[in-house]
Amino acid sequence: MFELRQLPYDTNAFGDFLSAETFNYHHGKHHQTYVNNLNNLIKDTQFVGKELVDIIKTSNGGIFNNAAQVYNHDFYFDCITPNACEVKGDLKAALEKEFGSLDNFKAEFIKGATGVFGSGWFWLVYNTKNQKLEFVGTSNAATPITEDKIPLLVVDVWEHAYYVDHRNARPAYLEKFYTHINWDFVAKAYEWALKEGMGSVSFYANELHPIK
Repeated sequence: MFELRQLPYDTNAFGDFLSAETFNYHHGKHHQTYVNNLNNLIKDTQFVGKELVDIIKTSNGGIFNNAAQVYNHDFYFDCITPNACEVKGDLKAALEKEFGSLDNFKAEFIKGATGVFGSGWFWLVYNTKNQKLEFVGTSNAATPITEDKIPLLVVDVWEHAYYVDHRNARPAYLEKFYTHINWDFVAKAYEWALKEGMGSVSFYANELHPIK
């Protein structure tokens, strides 16, 4: 049985970016519902006892949608932090090499996330096939790990992620999101992507959802 992950921060600590009310709905209700649905859907199926990433990569329909949304939300909640931190080290060098500058990376990230149509996600990934950093937009529950692209950073652009605090002003939400990116987490994801490839994705998910 999968369980709702605990958040690594005080949900009252994000100022005018995200309120505790948003976390109550987004984590406490939406994320919890995906966990509950996944547990109910896999009951008495071949997916019982399987790792989360294995379920995502071998399922479809409702099981895929809920499993992927558990993973996507897990990752999103680790990509944000109450306290501003800086991009540095190998990650900074890689972003500057791929996107020209950190300012250009920010501009392209916000433009891409703003342009995701409807509900979905906008990701920075490490492409295992060409060893490059790329942007990927996905709709609904879709996730880059099904294409062997390793998530490094994601922003949730479903309206329930920001409507309480920003109404339908997605660009305003994205500007605030950018100032709260947990670059230490992103850097660690990049480090492990280089070392372990897709194995780093399973390792991350299994840390949060160990098979019992």
